[in-house]
Amino acid sequence: MNLDKLDYAGAQEVLERLLKLDYHPVAIKFFKTQEEAGQYQAEMKIASKVTFCQFTAVSRMANYILKGTKDSIMCENCLTSFGYAEPSEQLVRDHMKYVMDMEKAKQVVASKLSLPLGEIHSFITAPLGKTPVDPDVVLFICNPLQAYHILNDYVGAFNVHPLQFNQTVSSAVCGGAVWSYLNHKPNMNTMCSGSYTSGKTEKGEVNVFIPGDQIIGVARQLMKRTEFSKGASFPYSGTEWPGLDVCKKCPMIRLKDID
Repeated sequence: MNLDKLDYAGAQEVLERLLKLDYHPVAIKFFKTQEEAGQYQAEMKIASKVTFCQFTAVSRMANYILKGTKDSIMCENCLTSFGYAEPSEQLVRDHMKYVMDMEKAKQVVASKLSLPLGEIHSFITAPLGKTPVDPDVVLFICNPLQAYHILNDYVGAFNVHPLQFNQTVSSAVCGGAVWSYLNHKPNMNTMCSGSYTSGKTEKGEVNVFIPGDQIIGVARQLMKRTEFSKGASFPYSGTEWPGLDVCKKCPMIRLKDID
């Protein structure tokens, strides 16, 4: 595969094959106007209001391109994260379960980063390989070892170290994407209550966000590193991901070339 001609479909193929991803990476695009959004078509339409993490679940699991607006979203955390609405008193009360204090709950809600009120008209989610538009953010839902490899390849590709992330008590997927978009930085966080339940995720999975204009660079770095090391694994060089799960100093299991 030609590194210089790598496109989104090629990047998805490389990432899924070399890191053995369980799901498609999800391209996320925010549209500021109806005219801009109208240039791109969805493949399916969700018939009722859902959460944003359910939008991404359909794209990563069922391979569909979807479009949504504020009228598509039932989750108030997402509505505020996307700048579709201001936080309500009910949203603050919903955060009482985290901090057990009304003033602290207000501070938690107020401190979560969000898009400016009314800035976006709509959004699209798509499997990375099928995205009809350059994404603002690419979301991976993966296990921590896969996240380790993705983020290490980001470090290698863009010479940024250490990486720092944004963990919030809620809005893991919607807010995590917004934070990455506004800061133009990679992000990683755990699932929140909503993304774990409605978002169809597992206890051992995390969210990783890569700025859309940097995803090709991450895939290229993975390809170059795999060729350089003769395998994609960091824990055990020279083997495919995840690599031989053996301590490098183990006296019992040692490999050597055949004479």
